[in-house]
Amino acid sequence: MSSHAPIGVFDSGLGGLSVVRQIRKDMPNETVMYFGDSAHAPYGLRRPEEIRDFCFSICDRFVERGVKGIVVACNTATAAAVNDLRARYDIPIIGMEPALKVACDRGNGVRQHIVVAATPLTLKERKFEKLMDRFDSLHDIRKQPCPDLVGIVESGRLSDRDLVMRTLHGYFDRYDIAHTDSVVLGCTHFVFYRDYFRELFAHSAILDGNEGTVRHLHVVLESLGQLADEDQRGTVSVENSKDSPDVLALSHDLLGE
Repeated sequence: MSSHAPIGVFDSGLGGLSVVRQIRKDMPNETVMYFGDSAHAPYGLRRPEEIRDFCFSICDRFVERGVKGIVVACNTATAAAVNDLRARYDIPIIGMEPALKVACDRGNGVRQHIVVAATPLTLKERKFEKLMDRFDSLHDIRKQPCPDLVGIVESGRLSDRDLVMRTLHGYFDRYDIAHTDSVVLGCTHFVFYRDYFRELFAHSAILDGNEGTVRHLHVVLESLGQLADEDQRGTVSVENSKDSPDVLALSHDLLGE
């Protein structure tokens, strides 16, 4: 596989664009092909079997286009399908995981009070339960499904502050916000809400898995000798299963273009 080959990145919709932004920041020489499956969003309310079928279809297309690796930029798709994807393809498949370990390690041995915000399916899947099992005896970890946050991003209403804050208060007012050490954003859509979360959880760390995922991608490609040359100019192309000018325009807005 040529080091000049692109990296495929996909998500249930537009959330994975937050991962693409991180790739552009940390791996600026790479060519990225992004696919958002907004026609089937949100994945977090679907059956795992459906999600796996969607993932196979997307990744088959990436492989046909000669990608050197695939980032599953969706915690829900990772939980439902990453093992099957790795068994099916002979290129690196990089998944997402809520940054729960990072949140726990921040305490340096002191018990932490953590809220994990994610989609319903991510929080129900065995993959996350196994992650929880590693830490929940030593820390206070609360799981909060937030399905409406996906729809707000997908419909282009992220700038509607009243709507966003009303939705967040509906999910989080039952928590002791003043004594919450960390909020883990366990969905790539939620990364776009970082400033809103900082406003609500003014004394808490707001954490996500994007930087760690891209760091892992870099390590894997470097180990295979497939990092793009330093003189290569990275590019990003965007496609979406909901083929409308509005969705593509919103995608570029979320990329910061």
